[in-house]
Amino acid sequence: MKTKYMLRGLGMLSAGVGIGAALGFLYAPQSGRQTRKLISRAAEDGADFVATRSREIRRQAEGVFERGKDLAGRLVA
Repeated sequence: MKTKYMLRGLGMLSAGVGIGAALGFLYAPQSGRQTRKLISRAAEDGADFVATRSREIRRQAEGVFERGKDLAGRLVA
């Protein structure tokens, strides 16, 4: 249940960051070349963030799975 809320929160955070970045770029007083560089960097940062969070969530899920497996083993024994 906790993982469900974490994933939902991550999705909402990503959507908010994307919308905020898009609006910021639309109203930015910079040249097109500078804006494209900023968009490229923001996309790379976003991809890095998602990859990092995905690894963290996977580690947490593996931990929960192992704890459940251990508990099931103790209940059966």
